[in-house]
Amino acid sequence: MPRLKPPSKEESLLLPAFAALPDSAIHLPATEAEFAAARTALLAQSALGFDTESKPIFSTQQVDTGPHLVQLATTDAAWLLQLHHPQALELARELLAHPGICKVGFGLDNDKATLPRRLGCELHNVVDLDRVFKQYGYGNSTGVRAAVALVLGQNFHKSKKMSTSNWAARQYSPGQLRYAANDAHGPAVVHAALPAWQARQPAPAAA
Repeated sequence: MPRLKPPSKEESLLLPAFAALPDSAIHLPATEAEFAAARTALLAQSALGFDTESKPIFSTQQVDTGPHLVQLATTDAAWLLQLHHPQALELARELLAHPGICKVGFGLDNDKATLPRRLGCELHNVVDLDRVFKQYGYGNSTGVRAAVALVLGQNFHKSKKMSTSNWAARQYSPGQLRYAANDAHGPAVVHAALPAWQARQPAPAAA
């Protein structure tokens, strides 16, 4: 069977823009109270959009100390956990090991390999949405941009400049905050819309 092709980057640009989160819905906890509020909100969810960011490595002499940031999101808010902070590390560990909360994202093979070492725990109930689209005849790496175009009919913008910025920094620029939040928010919104999209598709291939 020929492989299906999701909308290209050029085709996506013709679609309405993806509704990114407002700044007020992007949380970067730093105090005891902010971590407590984040924990309460996140543990109440059955599913969360998920991604990570690491400081880019430009030479073989550099030591990879990432991931440096774990992003988790619902359809209407995002939390950015900077792993240099002990409370962020503990919260990320609790959530990613939690079997009752489904963590969904795209291209998670590297995260599944590096996060157990970084967090000191095994990951549970982590779903790579690329695998879902593969069942419906798409390639191995659909990715969030193409999935948003396919499922939501919207254009998801990703900045290459932001993707390679310094994620080990203690303070993030407004652009970094929005980029990181979007990378978890996009999968959360796609996941919420998947059942309706799946109902319109031919039966998926056998796993």
